[in-house]
Amino acid sequence: LLAEAEERRKEEGTGEVKVGPLPVILQAVPRGGSRDDDDGEDDFPFLFGSRINSMKDRLDLVDPASLPMSTPREFLRRQATIRGLGCVDFNFPQHFGDHWTPEEAREALDEVGLKAGAVCLRYPSKFARGAMNHPEEGMRREAIEITKRAAKAARVLGCNEVVIWSAYDGYDYPFQVSYQEKWDQIVSAFRECCDAFPDIKWSLEYKPTDENTRFFTVPSTGAAILLVNEVDRPNMGLTLDVGHMLMSGENPGQSIAMAGDRLFGIQLNDGYTRLAAEDGMMFGSVHPSMALETMYQLRRINFSGHLYFDTFPQRTDPVREAEYNIRRVKEFWRAVTRMDAEEVERIAREHDAIGALELVDEALRR
Repeated sequence: LLAEAEERRKEEGTGEVKVGPLPVILQAVPRGGSRDDDDGEDDFPFLFGSRINSMKDRLDLVDPASLPMSTPREFLRRQATIRGLGCVDFNFPQHFGDHWTPEEAREALDEVGLKAGAVCLRYPSKFARGAMNHPEEGMRREAIEITKRAAKAARVLGCNEVVIWSAYDGYDYPFQVSYQEKWDQIVSAFRECCDAFPDIKWSLEYKPTDENTRFFTVPSTGAAILLVNEVDRPNMGLTLDVGHMLMSGENPGQSIAMAGDRLFGIQLNDGYTRLAAEDGMMFGSVHPSMALETMYQLRRINFSGHLYFDTFPQRTDPVREAEYNIRRVKEFWRAVTRMDAEEVERIAREHDAIGALELVDEALRR
């Protein structure tokens, strides 16, 4: 199968993958960490996941016999051709409902040799005025119940994490909402979810702004940590997205260090952050020194989750893009493991700016 995939990459000299009907033997595609590398190393500790919705991009690369390709099952089978991919994060309820049940999704994962990484909330557009923050109590209650159903789906899928990113919990103008009331509503909602499902890790993915909500109720890593502390449950933590941290004017490495053992998830990408845009570019493509420190801090805090690529290929082959991300992360990880720990400590102790730059130069050159 791998030889055939390589031939597809070479088709017409484009180097792009032409995906035809996918056989059950997709379990043969290498999965997971550096056990898949040619050098035989097997010390890479993380599973990789990527956006299942990115498989909607560049359908011109898909064999016509596989079209139309429009369901999560079909996107999953395309995603399963990615070398090194080990898991999939599903959006809830977007990827379920009429498409399939969680039980059927798990069977499909087994067929292609993948696991579920997490279930991620995507509230329907009827919650445009707010999900956990909706002004009507009945709508807030419905949003919380949807969130709990996501936890039930996670149990069936065999993962133990639910990631909450609400496109709608926030406001657009001064005086539009009561800030303390909105904060208290979110604290109460998370406490209820954490208590109802103590075996599930509940993870908030904050974002500072987007086209749906100009100011989110939880707009920064600092605010997210404050929320986690106020919820005060052992199964409440954070998912940090590199692009969101950059949009907030944060240094991702510092934010990861601040989150510490409450960092349940990490979403890797990059961006130019022009006018607060979320670019969703390939990891380390714009900010390589920050990408390097991101991996350093993940190692330092003993991060134990999976690595998820929240990127937007759009005009790029999404299979090759994910494979490039996987290779780059491993390169950064190896660079971090080669660093002289005593030299890193000396630089930090002395606030040695030139030493820090030389450290990065050396690490990325090797």
